[in-house]
Amino acid sequence: MGLSFVSRRALAVGAVVVAGTLGLAACGGGGASSNTPAAAGGPKLVHPGKLTTCTNLPYEPFQFKQGNKVVGFDVDIVDLAAKKLGLTQDIVDIDFAVIKSGAAMAAGKCDVAAAGMTITPERQQNITFSVPYFDATQALLAKKGLGVKTLEEIKAKGTPLGAQASTTGLDYVKKQGLNPKEFADSPKELLGLQSGQVDVIVQDLPVVLTWLKKPEIADKFELVASLNTGEQYGIGLKKNADPVLLKAVNDAITTAKSDGTYEQIYVKWFGKKPGELG
Repeated sequence: MGLSFVSRRALAVGAVVVAGTLGLAACGGGGASSNTPAAAGGPKLVHPGKLTTCTNLPYEPFQFKQGNKVVGFDVDIVDLAAKKLGLTQDIVDIDFAVIKSGAAMAAGKCDVAAAGMTITPERQQNITFSVPYFDATQALLAKKGLGVKTLEEIKAKGTPLGAQASTTGLDYVKKQGLNPKEFADSPKELLGLQSGQVDVIVQDLPVVLTWLKKPEIADKFELVASLNTGEQYGIGLKKNADPVLLKAVNDAITTAKSDGTYEQIYVKWFGKKPGELG
């Protein structure tokens, strides 16, 4: 899921579950050949009448299950594009490593990917990204009273550090000379901190802030630093994406930012306006 606020994630493909915005439905298999011929002027789609989105659950507040419904910031952003195209959104829960490699879209598993995914040159080799829709920042969540505030202090003291596999957060701390314990997804990463496997973890700031809203976490852990890594999230599409679909996604994001819709969605999920998060 940066991806400064995105599990990013084990390398094996997990079971695929399709979650519609109104409920869960079984996902039929589909390869690249399953793309449905476009209606006149419309995009080529994996499933007719639906905009199928790959994501990796849970990654609150970007995408997570609320009862039988998948909700979140990313879900609302993709819904804007779906509505622009006159489609309903269906959500496929799949391993993040398969998403970030571009394999999910190339294999026809989904039309787009929205998984708190940072735009990087490496990923752009296999994925066509939309215009950026989120400015991301990494954060360090630590046991209270640990006494470290920076990656330099963590390195100097040999403090056990955890990170989510396949994420830009993991890449960032590795570049700073650290060798963190890797966890398959964000819930396992948090559990690793709670169980004492590590004393501090790096994760996208919005995810950390969402965790800290829960008293059982806020009582024992604290945000010790924000790491401004200059990341931006993008909606991923198949390499050399269908131009109609790419335009619809870009137009939806651009229009939402200009007409106030984006700010409304942002405040809904983060409780602050863009630029005020951290």
